[in-house]
Amino acid sequence: MALPKNPKVDLKLKYRRIFEISVILALLLLILAFKFFPRFESESLGAEAVQELVEMEDVEITKQETAPPPPPKPPIPIEAPADEELEDIEIEDTEIDMEAEIAAPPPPVEEEEEIPVEFFVAVEEMPEPIGGIQGIQQRIVYPEIAKRAGVQGRVYVKAFVDESGAVKKAEVIKGIGAGCDEAAVDAVLKTKFKPGKQRGKPVRVQVSIPILFKLN
Repeated sequence: MALPKNPKVDLKLKYRRIFEISVILALLLLILAFKFFPRFESESLGAEAVQELVEMEDVEITKQETAPPPPPKPPIPIEAPADEELEDIEIEDTEIDMEAEIAAPPPPVEEEEEIPVEFFVAVEEMPEPIGGIQGIQQRIVYPEIAKRAGVQGRVYVKAFVDESGAVKKAEVIKGIGAGCDEAAVDAVLKTKFKPGKQRGKPVRVQVSIPILFKLN
């Protein structure tokens, strides 16, 4: 059960009176301040700063001029013929005679076209080198450049063999360079073949020959 508060001790009842007295005292203080101190003089504080003088110099604007082109080379003097030499020269008449008969130009010489000889690619009996591939290998002269460079490999040469077994032409299909291709072709050209045959008759045949280049 709550006990009733004593009105003499209760501060909430005196808040209003205390507030009113505080406001009255504040107003009295403001009135007295304006009455006895009407003006406030402020002292001006000045600071003297040392002024620095900066001298400005006029800078001339420089213009970059392009170098003039080099003078042209003097012409090479050409010796003119003397007047005496000019008198000895006879100038022929250059007029064209329109009535003169003009001979027709000779007909162009027709060049005879070389008729290509047909070589079979595959026949019943293909050409075989006499002595075998080993015989061609013995004719190989290993190029000195290839030896020094250590070039090795296989060169494929196409040989065109006629009815008598002679090589009419040889060309490199796949080479390795360093002079080995030329050495392979030269060895094939010097080789005699057993001619190829079709139905028992010698014929012209082209055959591919592998030649090995290997250092010992």
